[in-house]
Amino acid sequence: MKCPYCGDDNTRVIDSRPSDDNSSIRRRRQCDACGKRFTTYEKVESAPLMVIKKDKTREIFDRSKIEQGLIRSCHKRPVSMEEIEKCVDDIEAEVYNLGLREVDSTVIGGIVMDKIKNLDAVAYVRFASVYREFKDVNTFMDELKKLLK
Repeated sequence: MKCPYCGDDNTRVIDSRPSDDNSSIRRRRQCDACGKRFTTYEKVESAPLMVIKKDKTREIFDRSKIEQGLIRSCHKRPVSMEEIEKCVDDIEAEVYNLGLREVDSTVIGGIVMDKIKNLDAVAYVRFASVYREFKDVNTFMDELKKLLK
C-alpha cells in the first residue's frame, strides 16, 4: 500500500478490525519512510453497481461523489470527517442492500437526503438546494417547512 503522504511503498499494518457493519476491514497503517499514519478499508469486490442518471445515461456507482457532495454541504459546519465517512458508509451499504444491479440516481439521492438530515440541518438544506434544483424561493421554503416538522 502506497503512503498517501510521501508515496513510499513501505507501509505496515498497525491495527486491523472489522468495520461497524462487518462488511469491511479497517486497517491503520504507518509509513516506514515518513512515519505518518493513515487508514485503509478492505472490502469484498462485488459486481459493479450501475447508476441510471437523470438523462438516462449509466455510470458505475462512485462513493467518492457522495462523499464530495457531503463535504461541500458540510463546509464550515461542526461535522467531522469521521461523521461524514460514517454517513457515506451507511449510504453505500443501503444502496448495495437494495440488491439491484442498476439503481436510479433519484433513489440514491433520496437515501442521501434521509441520512444527511440526521447529520446536520444546514447541510441538509444545502444539499437539498442542489439536489432538488430549487427554481424559486417558494420551493426552497417548502423544503424548509418539511425540515421543521
